[in-house]
Amino acid sequence: MPETSLSPAERSGIIRDGLAVGVATGAYGVGFGAVAVSSGLTVAQTCALSLLMFTGASQFALAGVLAAGGSPMSGAATALLLGTRNTLYGLRMAPLLRWRGWRRAAAAQVLIDESTAMAVNRGSTEGARLGFLTTGVSVFVLWNLATAVGAVAGEAVGDPRTFGLDAAVGAAFLALLWPRLKDRRNVLVGVLAVAVALSVVPVTAPGVPVLAAGGVAVLVGVLARRQDPTEIPGADDVPGGHH
Repeated sequence: MPETSLSPAERSGIIRDGLAVGVATGAYGVGFGAVAVSSGLTVAQTCALSLLMFTGASQFALAGVLAAGGSPMSGAATALLLGTRNTLYGLRMAPLLRWRGWRRAAAAQVLIDESTAMAVNRGSTEGARLGFLTTGVSVFVLWNLATAVGAVAGEAVGDPRTFGLDAAVGAAFLALLWPRLKDRRNVLVGVLAVAVALSVVPVTAPGVPVLAAGGVAVLVGVLARRQDPTEIPGADDVPGGHH
């Protein structure tokens, strides 16, 4: 990718778009904060998850497993499985951003769906870096602030059934999934994952059905990756598909 300089108009446009995605995506953190404390986590633990894990789908999965009575290990395994796609993002973004050393390590913290999508189609390294950083940092900051607000509010509510928070995990996953149902392949993957999850519910512990469903999606993603090495799953789903 060339190292061409951005014009002031191009730079302001990239920053504006990145901040807009950050605001739209960061708001989801309120839901995670409320769901996490209703699942048994403390406010501090909830905020630490957003700071250190920072991958929304995985965080919701962990909270969902705990809410269903699953073990922390099952929740962690499910979260790890859902986060494996970030590895593919890293392989694609490394030659575009061209960072080394501590810069690459720091960039890994904000390597999510949104930052990848806002960087991958830029015409220059400078544009890719600006889109990546503006989006990734804005989502990170707003997601963590929203998590804290949601966690404090959720703790104040007490019983998660008071405002329907016991159903929030399912609703959050539906919100994350819906923007991806744009083609037949994704619909078929969703149907197959649901079928696999339902089939193992009677014979497995809480959390395992989610892990099994996630395994279906990962398997399909790996097979698709082999057919088209340049494909980045989910990178075009902005802002709906949060990290």
